[in-house]
Amino acid sequence: MLTEYPCLAILRLPFVLFLSALCVMTGLVPVLLPALSCPAHAAQSTSVSGPHGTATLLSDSDSFMPGQDMHFGLRLQLAPGWHTYWLNPGDAGEAVTLAVHASGGAVGEGGPIEWPVPQRLRDGPLMSYAYTGDVVLPVRLQPQEAKEGTDMVVEATADWLVCATVCVPEHAQFTMTLPRAPLYPSPQAPLFARAAAQRPVASPFAAAIAPDGTLSLSGEGLSPAMVRDAWFMPEQPGQIDHDAPQVLHVRDGLLQLGLKVTDGFHRDAALPGIVVIRDVSGREQALAVTAHPGGPSLMVGTAHGGRVVWLARLLALAFAGGMILNLMPCVFPVLAMKILSLERMAQGERRAALVGAALYAAGIVVAFVVLGALIVGLRMAGDSVGWGFQFQSVTFVMLMCWLLFAISLNLLGVFSFGTGIAALGGAGRLSGHMGDVLTGVLAVVVATPCTAPFMGAAIAGALSASPVAGIAIFVAMGLGLAAPYLLLAAVPGLVRRLPRPGAWMEIVRQALAFPMLATCVWLAWVATLQGGQVAVPLLAGGMVLVAFAAWLVRQAQDMVMAGRGGRDGMVLFCRGGALLAVALAVGGVTMVPPALAPQGGGSGAAHPADGVEAFSQARLDALRAQGRPVFIDMTAAWCISCLVNERVALSPQRVRDAFARQGVVYMKGDWTGRDAAISAFLHDHGRDGVPLYVYYPAHGDGVVLPQVLTPGLVLHTIGAQ
Repeated sequence: MLTEYPCLAILRLPFVLFLSALCVMTGLVPVLLPALSCPAHAAQSTSVSGPHGTATLLSDSDSFMPGQDMHFGLRLQLAPGWHTYWLNPGDAGEAVTLAVHASGGAVGEGGPIEWPVPQRLRDGPLMSYAYTGDVVLPVRLQPQEAKEGTDMVVEATADWLVCATVCVPEHAQFTMTLPRAPLYPSPQAPLFARAAAQRPVASPFAAAIAPDGTLSLSGEGLSPAMVRDAWFMPEQPGQIDHDAPQVLHVRDGLLQLGLKVTDGFHRDAALPGIVVIRDVSGREQALAVTAHPGGPSLMVGTAHGGRVVWLARLLALAFAGGMILNLMPCVFPVLAMKILSLERMAQGERRAALVGAALYAAGIVVAFVVLGALIVGLRMAGDSVGWGFQFQSVTFVMLMCWLLFAISLNLLGVFSFGTGIAALGGAGRLSGHMGDVLTGVLAVVVATPCTAPFMGAAIAGALSASPVAGIAIFVAMGLGLAAPYLLLAAVPGLVRRLPRPGAWMEIVRQALAFPMLATCVWLAWVATLQGGQVAVPLLAGGMVLVAFAAWLVRQAQDMVMAGRGGRDGMVLFCRGGALLAVALAVGGVTMVPPALAPQGGGSGAAHPADGVEAFSQARLDALRAQGRPVFIDMTAAWCISCLVNERVALSPQRVRDAFARQGVVYMKGDWTGRDAAISAFLHDHGRDGVPLYVYYPAHGDGVVLPQVLTPGLVLHTIGAQ
């Protein structure tokens, strides 16, 4: 098919017949005949037809002039039931590509496709952005003169995917030749005008995107009386869940859409796309927007049930994560304090049990809120911190090691804290109550190296939500951690099922010192990784001071018990307490020399194990460009969950053999110390702490794995099972 219309169109026919007769009568036929004849060049290529439709290359002009813009377009006339895809195909599909090249009398390269607004096609749980029927996809080209008086040859290559119940890739090459002459609209020009009318217009409204995925348009003309519906289609794939409901909220001057963001959502980057607004009459207007970071979130308590559901879901995840945190290895060191609380419950002091459990829960909740507020504050100040960030400080690790060592000595009976951590030798009610609160605080502090299932999403949501919603999420997490002990205190039947008090409690109390001491060994190892060899004498010297202070306190307590307390006992007690305070303060004023501190995230990153590459974003990008599968393991020496996963699920020989067979590159990012690249990677995947496991197949987007791994799960993910 050379052209869509006959060269002498019906509208031209009377005019041409009149001039022809005039020419015959006046003898001017040789002069005017070339002007009246059909162009020697077609404004469209030969069509490529198949069972799924017809493809043609069109031009909006019958000729070309150097330096003047013109359009070429791929026209797809798709068979009924078939569709092809937009720039962002959505959950499935592949975008159309069109490359146009001019040579001969003029040279030039076509620009990007000027995309018309696509349709939203839903297929089960998938959403696609596509075109059906007859569509023209134009590109702009400005030819530059190469040879005067020579025709321009235009060549184009197109690839597109057509889908119905099956998908078929299509490919075609086109050629057309145009003469040099003043531009004149071709018969196909109306098709280009229709395509231009179908493009989105520049938005008159300011657009912003909040960290939680709330897209906002603000400006005059937006009101509930005018907007009936709206939806957003991002230009970039992997940013949002395309099939998820987009909760709409409109008030005068503001339109907000609640988008469900994915792990690929970049909270610090602009989000371009199309917002389609349908007014009360049913007319649709498509606006091209570029939403910049920092917009407002949808307010909790508005008429939007979807936003309330979102917050309720995060609260449930936070509560569940807090409960599961009781079973994580990180919390084992505080089991001693918990069991001592259970001992008091078993003795029948119901009121004391209730008060103690409530204060313990209050300590947990306060610690969670303070820790969350501290993380948010540091992030607002530009610091890339996340869950467990305090363990990246060698000073904090040393302080924790000394504190847990002191608690171990207390459990072994070297000296007594009384009924609570703060009751140094006293048994008063105030000291016991303060001890319950501090036990809850300590439980949170030592729990931060672990991230239980569900906690990752909850923490990310808390840090991206409004301050009120974020605090509520951290409170829910704390209540989850305290829930088992609140339940025991509140239900008398459960308390009565506890074993009767006896000598076994003292044995258990002393036995629980050994998990504490094991934790001290682990913290000493972490401090050595962070601070180098200089940390060893500092840490050991502090432990000696702690032990000496504990011994002095015990001497003072023995003198008081023997009736010889008086001045001497109190002096020894005060000296012991002072030495204990000095020992615990050494870490606060001790700075590890920078030359001895490992760089780039600790020794794990600097000296990866055999078969394991140190994480690098540039290396990851290069491997993905080569089409190689990559398994990312973001870990830290202070993250017990990470170490357990590595030992149980990633170190077995059958897993390593499967990695080798599948050609999977194993990359490890060590977050033991500060590492901006790892922090950015965590941030890009919606996480604020480790562990994080991401598998990139040879071709495709990354898959985020759960925070608790099994060998079977890893093998299934990489396709080895």
